[in-house]
Amino acid sequence: MARRRKGLSVNGWIIVDKPLGMTSTQVIGKVRRATQAAKLGHGGTLDPLATGILPIALGEATKTIAWCQDATKTYRFSIAWGAATTTDDGEGEIIARSDVRPEKPEIEAAMTGFLGEIDQVPPIFSALKVNGERAYDLARKGEFPELASRRVRIDSLSLLGLPDADHGDFEVVCGKGTYVRSLARDLARALGTCGHVSALRRTRVGAFGEASAISVENLQDLGHGPPPSGILLPVETALDDIPALALTEATAARLRQGQPVDVPEDRSGTFRARYADRLVAIVQADLGQARSLRVFNLD
Repeated sequence: MARRRKGLSVNGWIIVDKPLGMTSTQVIGKVRRATQAAKLGHGGTLDPLATGILPIALGEATKTIAWCQDATKTYRFSIAWGAATTTDDGEGEIIARSDVRPEKPEIEAAMTGFLGEIDQVPPIFSALKVNGERAYDLARKGEFPELASRRVRIDSLSLLGLPDADHGDFEVVCGKGTYVRSLARDLARALGTCGHVSALRRTRVGAFGEASAISVENLQDLGHGPPPSGILLPVETALDDIPALALTEATAARLRQGQPVDVPEDRSGTFRARYADRLVAIVQADLGQARSLRVFNLD
């Protein structure tokens, strides 16, 4: 692969199993050092206290980050009953206590109220901006802004077990923008107690799961150069749920030049436009024409 001034031209996805205590930015730094890639980004941040799937986009894959961030995600998490914290996880200070410990039947009954589209207030300690400042920066200064509720989507919520009276283990499949910390806080309140997330692991982001993940330690074994194909996933893996649109050589050339192309009128929506088994563009089709949303340079 050709070397650029600030790194190698590497295109694809590396899926890292982020360890506890490490920030998403630190993971990107380790991938950059291991691959010498010129351009990187992540497909959805994870808190330092969370572990699990962190998709890292390299090169042309950074053009698909928005689709990765919009993808359905799966988390496994534990709620510690009886204590609410400022951060809604184990990092914050305890601000309320309760002696109530819910049991399985009432937990399962309460969970049904959190399915589908629900309104959710983000945690005070979150990266959301309030008047140009991050909410967590304001909270650290002792300012606690009132955050507006947001509409989020919960596809499924399962109780995995009750290892003891003080904890419950869960799995949630959810849409973009869902805060598991808020879900845990609100579920505890619905059960007449309080609680916070004591463990959190992301097991899937769209098409990316644990089977394709590499540990931070194993990144060091890649050397300093382009990763092998078994580790570097194709750019369009993040677009797995978007239907494909076949192109001719001529229509592929037009899209690469930013020009619209004719398509059957019954083809509408977002498509992966491909020619000769190669991703050319992401397009939006409507009324018999397709226009490029992103064009890829994958030689």
